[in-house]
Order: sequence, then C-alpha cells, then structure tokens
Amino acid sequence: MTTQTVLPVEAEQLKQLSAKRGEPDWLTDSRTKALQLAAELELPKLEKTRIDRWDLSNFGTLAEARGEHTQQLPDSIQSLVELNEQSNLLVQRNADTVFTKLAPELASQGVIFTDLETAVREHGDLVKAHLHSVIKPDENRLAALHAALWNGGVFLYVPKNVVIDTPLQTIFLLDDASSSFTPHVLIVADTNSQVTYVDNYISVNLNGNIVHNGAAEVVVKPGAKVQFATVHHLAEQATDVTYRRAVVENDGSIEWIIGEMNNGDSASETLSILKGNGSNSDSKVIAVGSGKQRLNYTTKAVHYGKSSNSQMITRAVMREEATAIINGITKIEKGATKADGQQTEKVLMLSPKARGDANPILLIDEDDVSAGHAASVGQVNPEQIYYLMSRGITRAEAERLVIYGFLAPVVSDIPLEPLQKQLQGLVERKLGQ
Repeated sequence: MTTQTVLPVEAEQLKQLSAKRGEPDWLTDSRTKALQLAAELELPKLEKTRIDRWDLSNFGTLAEARGEHTQQLPDSIQSLVELNEQSNLLVQRNADTVFTKLAPELASQGVIFTDLETAVREHGDLVKAHLHSVIKPDENRLAALHAALWNGGVFLYVPKNVVIDTPLQTIFLLDDASSSFTPHVLIVADTNSQVTYVDNYISVNLNGNIVHNGAAEVVVKPGAKVQFATVHHLAEQATDVTYRRAVVENDGSIEWIIGEMNNGDSASETLSILKGNGSNSDSKVIAVGSGKQRLNYTTKAVHYGKSSNSQMITRAVMREEATAIINGITKIEKGATKADGQQTEKVLMLSPKARGDANPILLIDEDDVSAGHAASVGQVNPEQIYYLMSRGITRAEAERLVIYGFLAPVVSDIPLEPLQKQLQGLVERKLGQ
C-alpha cells in the first residue's frame, strides 16, 4: 500500500502562524513558497527503499508561539549534560527552547549559539544569507515540507579566526507526538575558524506516531574546520528522515561522526560538497537495527575542488528482522584533478532473518584522481569467536567484543564523554545485551 503525504497546513494558515511568531516577511515568503513546492514535488527516491510506503502523515501540530526559556533541564537528559563555567549547551523540548548557555568568553569573541527562531529576529541578515542555501527546498517533497514547516533548531556562527576548543552541545527532546518536531540546524564557520558541534535526538514516553523531518546545513568557509557529531535515538513511533549537508570551501574540512540508533523506520543522507581546492571530508557512521526496522543510510561526497579528499566509513549491525540499505557514493566532477575519494561499507548480521545491503558507488568524470571502495556483508567471523574463546572468554562475551570492535571506529570518536557513554549504552540495549 502506498502512503500519500498530505500537506499538514494550508498556505493562508501558515502565513498567519508565521505572523503570530513575529517572523520577518522574507521568512514568511520562504515558508509559503516551499509549501507550494511541497504540493508539486515527489517524495525522494531512495536506493532499494520504497519510502512512499512509510507512514509520512503524522507531522504534528504547529505551535503559534514559542515558549519562554525556562533554564530548567528536563530530568530525562540530566545524565547527558556536564555543566560548568565553560559549558555551551542548548536544550529544546518539543521545539521549545528550555535551556541555553554560552560561555562568556565565546560570546565576547562574537560567537553566536542560539535557537534558530531567535537568530532570525536578532541576526536576520546572517541567517537569511545561509538558510536553505545548502539544502534546497526544490529537491523533493520532504525537503520542501521541511523548509515550510521547520520549528526549533539551532544557529551557530563562528567568526573569522576564532578557534573553539570545547564542544557546543544541543539536545533535542521529544515527549509529545502531537507537537510538530522539525528542527533545523544551521552552522556557519567563517574563514580559518574551528568548532566542534554535538547534538543528540532523544524521545521519551511518546503518545502517538510522528515524523521527524530534519535538516542540518553546514557552511565551511576557507580554512575552517568543523567537527559535527550526532546521535539519533528516537522511539519506534517516530519515523526519522534527516538530511545533513556541508559545503566546504578552499582548504576547509568537515568531519561527520554519526550514530543512527533509532528504533523506528529511518533514512538519512549525509553529503559533503567539496567545492574548494584542498577541501576535505571525513565521514564515520554506525547504525544498529533491531525488530522490524527499515533503514536506509547514504553517505556521499561530491568533489569539485582540486586536491580535495574524502573518506567514508559506514558500519551497520542488524539483528532480528531488521533490514538496512547502506549506500556510499563518491562523485568526482570534471576538473577536480588530484582528488582522492575512499569509502568502506560493512554490514554485520546477527540473525538469519536480518538483511543488509552495502552499495559502494564511484562516479568519476576526471582522469587524474584516486578513488577506491570496499564493501562487505556477513555474519560474525567464527574464527574470531573461536580465538577469543580459546583464551577463556565465553561465547557471549566474545561476540560482544567482536561487535564492539566492529563499531569502535565511530564510537571512540564521539567528542563528549557523556554522549560516548550514552552511545555505548544504546548499542548494548539494541543488541539485547
């Protein structure tokens, strides 16, 4: 059966909601044009996945106005936070900002770290110049719906030559399925700046089905370096579709560290556009599927710049009856001489009914380049299990060690210790350990 995506709001109603929120005319126009596109465009075409059969009708109700900052951390996220004088933290609950903190030292250097709706009012020109510049609303119906309906989200701006040593963290908490949940993350790293951004999507006690239609845009100016780490852990009632995308200019770099730990159907695309000469992208993704989940994850790098470099590692573990399509795409455009694109996709299946499909794709339009790929799908290596058991380790513990070794390249790179511990705990729970 095919599920049709019904527009959750009329154009006139959207205009009125935008006005009640006090949004500027340019944003109201942007939203209404995107809504019109959503009525005309088709759903995205995913490799070997019929997303039109997913439940994409529960977008929740748009709020007329955002709540005030309470500066109170919800109990359900206390373990993920370590607050001190230098902490940089933003917490949103059902798209309402409930806590925000930016170290005074960073604020004095011109760093902006706030919810996107506040940024629209207080830094309108800067937001207008970059919002939807990386992920275009005319790409497909979900991208258009996101541009029309986004609420909540984050704006992070790092000025020229500012180097931030401590991570900036956002937590998106969802505990009300009747409320629209469509956050937008917008990061602009100016020339020769450096920043680590970490976010975490969690849900508790959901009272119904909901679609998370999220997006993250990263603008990396010349010589800038951005590390972007994210963990998605939404409940079975949540269908998660997320687009992450970065445009990287000369000698800039983007590092993606992604943990896909959802319990419901989930699809994401993580794309680095290597626009500048000497630009670099490093993507590490892990996913664990369980139950009857349907997963589709694509990691992609498009090379335009000379001597640009991309690395991609994706590792997925499937158990029970979960199915996963893991795509790695390296595209080297004409003129991107000396570009180097390498990718690896591996799927480990723990059950006879689990399914995994690794698809490495190289699209090369230039001769003077280097590119390579590796892909594998299989069961736990019995020789590794035998070796560990021969050293006195039980079979269950041996299997656990092999799985953790398989996922270690990503888990060990999470830049916040509480988040790293959370990710390890999520892996254990999803693997039934």
